[in-house]
Amino acid sequence: MGLLKDWREHAYNLDDRTKEGQMFWQKYFLVEKGIYEKLLSDVTVVEKGTVKELAEKYKTDIETMTGFLDGIDDSLKTSNDLDNITEDSEVSLDIDPEKLYMNMVQCKADWLYELPQWDNIFSAEKRKALYLTEKKSHTVVKEKKIGRNDPCPCGSGKKYKQCCGKNA
Repeated sequence: MGLLKDWREHAYNLDDRTKEGQMFWQKYFLVEKGIYEKLLSDVTVVEKGTVKELAEKYKTDIETMTGFLDGIDDSLKTSNDLDNITEDSEVSLDIDPEKLYMNMVQCKADWLYELPQWDNIFSAEKRKALYLTEKKSHTVVKEKKIGRNDPCPCGSGKKYKQCCGKNA
């Protein structure tokens, strides 16, 4: 079985309403936060290495590092081949800061998108703009429905029911 499949089976089959599930995710999020604090301290440096080397560098286990790689993959400039990943697979963490910030907002991970390291990457105005862009991207705006007695949008001057609405 691959590392990614093992991670997903273990992590996503845990019930986060149980003590075991809560403790697992609490530990994971703490490790994740620590890794992001280090990565975001200098986004010009592209972190590279094997999964095992990165796990050792960030003082975590292979499974947790695999979960981290799974989570960050959508925020990288070039995706890693996670489906075939082993502990000896070379991976690169070439972060796209805007994508990463917006993905953190999308996941409602305020403990990550409010990290002080973001202050050195984006201005407060830029972070606010990215936050709003992400939030608005999921807002569905329903168009105003044309009423039968409203003027026809084609510009004929007739009521909708007597013009374009006749065949609708």
